[in-house]
Amino acid sequence: MTVIEPLEDKARQPGVRGFIHRPEISNNTGLVLTHGAGGDSTSPILRALADTFSEAGYTVLRCDLPFRQRRAHGAPLGSSAEDREGLRNAVRVMRGLVSTVFLGGHSYGGRQASMLAAEEAQIAAGLLLLSYPLHPPRNPSQLRTAHFPSLRTPALFVHGARDPFGSLSEMEAALKLLAAGQTRLLAIEGAGHELKLRTKKGSAAGQEIPPQVLTSFREFFR
Repeated sequence: MTVIEPLEDKARQPGVRGFIHRPEISNNTGLVLTHGAGGDSTSPILRALADTFSEAGYTVLRCDLPFRQRRAHGAPLGSSAEDREGLRNAVRVMRGLVSTVFLGGHSYGGRQASMLAAEEAQIAAGLLLLSYPLHPPRNPSQLRTAHFPSLRTPALFVHGARDPFGSLSEMEAALKLLAAGQTRLLAIEGAGHELKLRTKKGSAAGQEIPPQVLTSFREFFR
């Protein structure tokens, strides 16, 4: 049975706030996850991910980025450097619990995780990046890939085929900027930016993580 504990570490600047999922039987590996620009650590996709991975033995920390700790609502404002420092501190907290740490997030959170890894390659053993926001919707010329050539940390990208922040073909082209053999793209057919699948009637299904996410994670980072 997984135990979920609130976490608030004010001793670090920026502080670390969120929830830790402790598995019944730990594999001594941790995963730090963070949210998109419009969400927080309680977002359905992070909760579903944390449940899935903790049931498989991973210790998971889903955390609020510093911009969300300052404001309950609204998009990030100004520099994102503080958000990356917050992720760095979250990794430090996780390293006090397990021996191996992976880092990831959804959308904006995943982008910040990848930027941090481009700055500090040894920050994590690997990255789990969900719905990477390759460009703003309907504006494919504004690519968010300037740091890709500097990224040396292995990364698994999970992307919905219906994501307006980047098509699968655009993602495949962008990943060619990264070191060969260091990335994998897992396509989720029928899913959009939130990775929610659609039923035949077009209604959104409940938030669940497709089983191939955990399977691909284990295979890629074996």
